Amino acid sequence: MNGTSAQLLQHDRFAGLDMLASAVLVADAGGLVRYANPAAEHLLDMSAKSLSRQKLVGLFTNGDELGVLCEQAIAHKYADLRQDLTLFRPARDPLHVHSIVSAAGEAEVVVELRENVQQLKTDREERLLDQSLANKELIRNLAHEIKNPLGGIRGAAQLLELELPAVHLSSLREYTQVIIKEADRLQTLVDRLLAPHRRPHIVGDVNIHEVCERVRSLVLAEFPSGLAIRRDYDASIPEFRGDKEQLIQAVLNIVHNAAQALRARIAAGDAEIVLRTRVARQVTLAKVRYGLALDLHIIDNGPGIAPDIRDRIFYPLVSGREGGSGLGLTLAQTFVQQHLGMIECESRPGLTDFRILIPLP
Repeated sequence: MNGTSAQLLQHDRFAGLDMLASAVLVADAGGLVRYANPAAEHLLDMSAKSLSRQKLVGLFTNGDELGVLCEQAIAHKYADLRQDLTLFRPARDPLHVHSIVSAAGEAEVVVELRENVQQLKTDREERLLDQSLANKELIRNLAHEIKNPLGGIRGAAQLLELELPAVHLSSLREYTQVIIKEADRLQTLVDRLLAPHRRPHIVGDVNIHEVCERVRSLVLAEFPSGLAIRRDYDASIPEFRGDKEQLIQAVLNIVHNAAQALRARIAAGDAEIVLRTRVARQVTLAKVRYGLALDLHIIDNGPGIAPDIRDRIFYPLVSGREGGSGLGLTLAQTFVQQHLGMIECESRPGLTDFRILIPLP
């Protein structure tokens, strides 16, 4: 039998695996990959042809752990071996997978890899939480460091203006006023940075649809033509305890940012923002499991968030818009986290989806 015939026969043996959604690799006793299904190609971002030229353990920088499981399977120590693994790859994101390793005959091993979506979600939430805590500490320290000398600069400019001789007052007062006005502008910025940490959390019954309607009317008043804000509400969502004004500000910041990003589409008359509410079940937020949670999506058909800032959009002073303060999303995340919730974001050209999750009673 020639090599081509052997390859065809081998493909026929594993043809049924092509339809599986989970990644499947078949390796021989020497660890060389003999077969990879389409799901494996997608997961590993490599073609079956490229995979078939490599050793299974060589696909990952920590592949030895997977290699040990394969050796044990070939030795028939277990019917199959199941284990959660984090597989690292050079210059690529690590893979969090649930692996199932089993022997196929005397000299082959089948490795099934299922991406651990829950682990990915937990890791993402932990990063957002750590980022938020770091942001709060940074904001407090930075704001106080700026505020202390700012009052002195403004006061000195006022005193200098009072000491100006009358003959030069009209020509030099312009410069002292620049100092005073810029000091006031910075003071306003600092106050906005500190606002979420100063303002008391006023708790009452909140109807999320009243919040959405308030935001919708405010944004449509600013953009009366060319922008459609569609409602897709789940009327069964119960009221919950929270700070209504904080939530209005959080949703408004996101919707207003979306409207700003849609200016080109607004001019063309086809800009759209969707406010969608649903109930999510069995949600984990900050490592706490909740039976029910508000699932609010704010979706726009704009150009998407630039890839270079996509992972930093909740950092303070990071903005994708010229002239933006970079505080809107930072404050929104802070307000939502004060309700034990989280804001997530998925974005690509033509669709940006901000998702607000808040526990429900």
